[in-house]
Amino acid sequence: MSRSRIVRLWLPVAVWAALIFALSSIPSLDSGLGTWDFVLRKIAHVLEYCVLGLLLARALDGRVAAAFALAVAYAASDELHQHFVTGRHGTLRDVAIDAFGIAAGLAIYVRVRRLRPPAAA
Repeated sequence: MSRSRIVRLWLPVAVWAALIFALSSIPSLDSGLGTWDFVLRKIAHVLEYCVLGLLLARALDGRVAAAFALAVAYAASDELHQHFVTGRHGTLRDVAIDAFGIAAGLAIYVRVRRLRPPAAA
């Protein structure tokens, strides 16, 4: 695999993972909106891991099982990371929510790939 292909496929994964890490490093994301704050944060979990699942499936050339495993492992490590951030805590519930987002991203990836016509030889 050429260096440019590796960069093209894996740089977006690394940048997105770094963004997730940076957001997890913020001491408190409380907006003061009460229940809406909770709901919006969980929606953010789903969306950020949906994108990670898509990017990993693309980087791994459609190997969705590997993409799922890597993304869930990253989600678990991110929740562990949050245990060391003041004002944050990691939960297994958030890993499950992240896994839902990953599965959604992978489903989108598979669906779009099936709809796309095969490349010309």
